[in-house]
Amino acid sequence: MTEWLATDIAFFTMIGYAMLCGGLIGLERQLHGKPAGMRTSMLICLGTAVFVNLGATLSGASLDPARVLGQVVTGIGFLGAGVMFTREGSVLGVTTAAVIWMLAGIGAAIGLGMHHYGLMLTITTLVILVCTEWLEKTFEMLHRGVHAIYRKNSDAAGTPTEDSVVMPPRKELQ
Repeated sequence: MTEWLATDIAFFTMIGYAMLCGGLIGLERQLHGKPAGMRTSMLICLGTAVFVNLGATLSGASLDPARVLGQVVTGIGFLGAGVMFTREGSVLGVTTAAVIWMLAGIGAAIGLGMHHYGLMLTITTLVILVCTEWLEKTFEMLHRGVHAIYRKNSDAAGTPTEDSVVMPPRKELQ
C-alpha cells in the first residue's frame, strides 16, 4: 500500500508542477492577448509531462522510452506550425510557436521528474517574454520590420486602444 501511495503522490506532484508552470506562462500570454493562453499552455505542459512520464515507466527489451520523447517533439512541432501564418508578407505567430515548444520542453522535464528544471525553465521563459516586451516598448529602434507593422497603440494611461495594429502603407511590387 505504501508503494502505491508514493506513486500516486509523485504523479499528482508532477501534475501540480506541470499545471503551475504551464499556467504561469499561459497567464503572461493571455494578459498580452496571444492565441495560446492559460488553458492551452497548461494542457500542453500537462500533456507532455504525462506522455513523457508514461514513456519513462515503460520497460522491456523492445521498448525505448526515448521514442516517446521524440514523438512528442515531432507532434509539438506540428502544433507550433499550426499557429503560424502570414499576413501582408509577414510571418506571425512565431513567438507563440516557440512558447509552445518551450512548454513541451518544460513538461518533458517535469514528466521525467526534474521539477526544479521545469521551474527554472518557466522562470527563464517568463523573463525572456517580459523583458523583450519591455525592450520593444522602450526602444523605438526595435520597431523595425515586422515589429513596426504590429506595434500597439496606447492612450496616455498605457491602455491599448481599439485600433491596436498599425499597418504601414503597402509597397506595390514593381
